[in-house]
Amino acid sequence: MEFDWNNLPFELGSLTQREIEESFEDPFAVRLMPDTPRFGVQARFFNLGMSAGGIGIYSVYRANGKQARVLLARPFEPEERFFYQRKMDQTLA
Repeated sequence: MEFDWNNLPFELGSLTQREIEESFEDPFAVRLMPDTPRFGVQARFFNLGMSAGGIGIYSVYRANGKQARVLLARPFEPEERFFYQRKMDQTLA
């Protein structure tokens, strides 16, 4: 997947672009479709994944089939880490 990093609409903070890209490559990444009309119309998706260095990253993005544009990325909150871990455990069971 290619990423559009031009004019980021958010601050990277402690994350790097590479770490965010790695979170999308995570084989256990959880991708969620929008569940409200507000996000559905704007075609935004959610990704919960881990970087190669073990940083859990929550991302909101949109994609056109060729590129993904990350609209927000930040480290996991405790609830997101729990959800990610539970999904990973279910996959491995």
